[in-house]
Amino acid sequence: MTVARPAEAAAPGAGELDRFSYADRPTPPVPRWDGENDLSRVGRKTTSSRGRGLHGQLVQQLGQMIVSGDLGADRPLVPEEIGQRFEVSRTVVRESLRVLEAKGLVSARPNVGTRVRPVSDWNLLDPDIIEWRAFGPQRDEQRRELFEMRWAIEPLAARLAAGHGREEVQQRLVEMTEIMTHSAAQGDLITFSRADAELHSLVLQMAGNRMLEHLASIVGSSLQVSGGPATACERPSDSSVSVHARLVEALGTGDGSAAEAAMRSLLTAVHPDVEHSVPAPREH
Repeated sequence: MTVARPAEAAAPGAGELDRFSYADRPTPPVPRWDGENDLSRVGRKTTSSRGRGLHGQLVQQLGQMIVSGDLGADRPLVPEEIGQRFEVSRTVVRESLRVLEAKGLVSARPNVGTRVRPVSDWNLLDPDIIEWRAFGPQRDEQRRELFEMRWAIEPLAARLAAGHGREEVQQRLVEMTEIMTHSAAQGDLITFSRADAELHSLVLQMAGNRMLEHLASIVGSSLQVSGGPATACERPSDSSVSVHARLVEALGTGDGSAAEAAMRSLLTAVHPDVEHSVPAPREH
């Protein structure tokens, strides 16, 4: 069985599921970080459906179609139509819709059927939805939202994490800066970005705050999807590596103020106008 194969029949009428073909649309890449170890996976609690055969592929296809607006709330999602369109069984369709319902994208009600829910109901912090929005019409809006979230939580996490990392975690941070140094010298943006993503996730995990730790996967997703200056620290450069090294040193010595300042410096390098667009914290 093949997911998302173009329909062979004549073109259906407007509003029907078959007019939404994803066969020719590029599928977002799934980054692999070969340097990842068990430490970098701590605290990752996602509902990602990648790598689960037909079920996972159908979730990806339908999720992308909903987020892009190709499937709207104007008509119900009929399981029989979906099964015929994507050549999958009712069981696969049913399980896929359940996953999408858990993400807040659809709702199923008796006598109403399964319908797409408004954006306000979506779990916008779900890593899959972050990725789907990154490749859809909400791309720029999400970049801004993700960056504002990072500006709000990462400097605080750096302050809290200072001096609280286990020895092996601190060593991993040092390894990340070494990888970034080497990849910057080689002009290797992919490796640089992956090491950058792991470093920032580790900082959140070290903060000793379970809610911030839970957000580590969100930051990782925001760094790894959709190229653009709002979702990564900076292009490989000596100055970027230097600030990351300063951050890691402050974390190791327990200097919370220096760690927070270094993190703000990194984020400001990405978005120079951030200090004007994001209000400063109110003094008490």
